[in-house]
Amino acid sequence: MWVSVQVSVYPLGQNDLSPAIEAVWRVFHEHQLACQPGSMSTLVEGDDDAIFAALRDAFRAAGDWGATVMIAT
Repeated sequence: MWVSVQVSVYPLGQNDLSPAIEAVWRVFHEHQLACQPGSMSTLVEGDDDAIFAALRDAFRAAGDWGATVMIAT
C-alpha cells in the first residue's frame, strides 16, 4: 500500500539539532523513499512496509545523537 507520512523530529537538549535531523534524512534515502524536507517537517512517501521500517530506523539514528521525539502523521 502506498502511503504519505509527515514526520517531525525534535532533538532534545542538544546544542546542534542538525546531526540528528540529517541522520533521519539519510535513513529515508537509504530506504529509497521519496522525501521532501521542509522547515518544520518532512513529507515521506512510499510503500507502507518501507515507511514503517524507515521510521523505526530513523528514530534510532536520531536517538544516537541524544534524546529525541519523533511525530509521524
